Amino acid sequence: MRNFEELRVWQDAIILVKDIYNLNANCKDYGFKDQIQRASISIMNNIAEGSESGTDSFFIRYLNTSKASCSEVRSMLYAGEDLTYYSVEIATALRHKAIILSSALFKLIEHLKKTKIRR
Repeated sequence: MRNFEELRVWQDAIILVKDIYNLNANCKDYGFKDQIQRASISIMNNIAEGSESGTDSFFIRYLNTSKASCSEVRSMLYAGEDLTYYSVEIATALRHKAIILSSALFKLIEHLKKTKIRR
């Protein structure tokens, strides 16, 4: 069992969630707003669920789902920019955060795979 609150990727994910929620506070497109918020929440929740799933294999599976949700957030940010819900600068900055988070998830996945092989 791991304490997910201590994982840097989870801490970074919750910051992204706050950013996404703040960005969409006044968005009237409720379907769009709901989708991007759910995708961002999925990132942090899958890290949390996976950390206590019992095995590295399950944790890796959950981390891959979190990584996929990072891509969904990035995609939604492009759509939000095209729909003029977000400025180019804000969408670009949040996509950058999502890319960094995705990279950190990848590194954690690779670390867990190497650790698993050594056992």
